[in-house]
Amino acid sequence: MPASAASAEDTGKAPTTRADHDATQAALDGVVQGGPPGGIALAQRGHDVWAGRAGTADLATGRPARPDDRFRAGSITKTFVATVVLQLEAEGRLSLDDTVDHWLPGLVQGNGHDGSKITLRRLLNHTSGIYSYTDDADFKRREFSTDFLRHRYDTWTPRQIVHLAMSHQPAFRPGAGWSYSDTNYVLAAMVIEKATGHPYAREIERRIVRPLHMDATTMPGTRTRVPGPSGRAYSKLTGELAGPGEPNSPTYDVTEFNPSLAGAAGEIISSTRDLNRFYQALLSGRLLDRRQLAKMTTTEPIKEMPTVSYGLGLMKIKLSCGVDVWGHNGGIQGSVSQTMATADGGHVLSLNFNGDWNVHEQRLVEAEFCGA
Repeated sequence: MPASAASAEDTGKAPTTRADHDATQAALDGVVQGGPPGGIALAQRGHDVWAGRAGTADLATGRPARPDDRFRAGSITKTFVATVVLQLEAEGRLSLDDTVDHWLPGLVQGNGHDGSKITLRRLLNHTSGIYSYTDDADFKRREFSTDFLRHRYDTWTPRQIVHLAMSHQPAFRPGAGWSYSDTNYVLAAMVIEKATGHPYAREIERRIVRPLHMDATTMPGTRTRVPGPSGRAYSKLTGELAGPGEPNSPTYDVTEFNPSLAGAAGEIISSTRDLNRFYQALLSGRLLDRRQLAKMTTTEPIKEMPTVSYGLGLMKIKLSCGVDVWGHNGGIQGSVSQTMATADGGHVLSLNFNGDWNVHEQRLVEAEFCGA
């Protein structure tokens, strides 16, 4: 299905002319032609709004992708979790220098893990060395291969997830390196619950979602469906999240599943409009004071990716044109998302693709912020 720019009704604001975003639309079209069934994007700069779409949201009906569709945003959840932790620190209810053991005594131990030597800061910036449970071979087979079709409605508890991680050795001693670990954010959410007496999802809703009127954003817990309006989500179930996939290999509808397998590391459902609103508010200082935002944007280098560094639940990417953008990406079964913004939140782009193979979402970021 050919791509088309969205109408004003899709976003609630008059979009800029399509000519202003030719490169971004071309990148969107190109990604869909080579991989996932459909994609959507929403760019905002000041009062100017542009919405793009390409491909189809539903292979069975041919329904086109729509910019107001809701989708699973995966690890973008981490920015929300980190924001709440930093708010709690500003309120004096915890410190980034607290150890994991202080809040969750005895939970992080075994095979070289030691929660008494890992601070909350190291959880949030991925320098803890804690093994990522999503790297476990049995987990990957169960959740990312065709075994997923038998296990899609299984429930994972945070403690089950942490115990799985503890069955492996850490990647390195705390502070000795950088390694992305989904386990870090499952633990951070458990700390939020200990510090507040409420589930982390309730704190995100109270502190971020409701004040910003993010009506399309939910933390589903164990609920298996994506609320409408939404399309379908597709995967090749190759055994790896966001695997390459072969064009002629089967495509599976993976829209419905129990997202407790991701929990605080990646369960959130949202829309491009809501994600733009969140990152604009965050980077402009509406959610964190200057001191906490400075901590969030203090980054660790990533040796394997010299143009990328990681703060507290926030990535910084230096683009080919020299522009720095801030945000996060997110991948979960059948869905690949990303939000990136300039440092002040004045120019922001959110995108989603409803397939998890051959997705090159960074092309849209380069096109939007560099014009090529």
